[in-house]
Amino acid sequence: MNNKWIDATGDVVQGDIIRFTENVFSGSYKNPKMEGTRTITGEIMDDSYGAEKQQHTFSIRVLECIGLKAEDVLNKAKRSKKGTIRRKGRNVYRQGTERKRWADEYLRQDAIGEKHERGSIARALREERKESEAFYVRW
Repeated sequence: MNNKWIDATGDVVQGDIIRFTENVFSGSYKNPKMEGTRTITGEIMDDSYGAEKQQHTFSIRVLECIGLKAEDVLNKAKRSKKGTIRRKGRNVYRQGTERKRWADEYLRQDAIGEKHERGSIARALREERKESEAFYVRW
């Protein structure tokens, strides 16, 4: 396997080893203060699309975390049942995401196709639900 990092912003799949940077905040939800950043390296163990809003969420097995409050991420992963953390796709992709090349990139293409199919189904179901709700609101 090639150890070079390649851009994967916007298209990470289960099985990818990724590296991304996230902002670290303190303060309250209503009045957050950015303190700095941390970089997480991990393996995508699972992903899902939320039924309500199709928010893409990843389960990530943390391999390394450096930067501000890195120990918080490592401890959270250790405490979880599956040894993972969860992050919304928009947060994984926000500042750019890199991945390691697969030994067989054709297998990765299959994983991308399957992920995109699930995303299309989730969007179609949401659209159907929204149309149905709009119909009942009018009556």
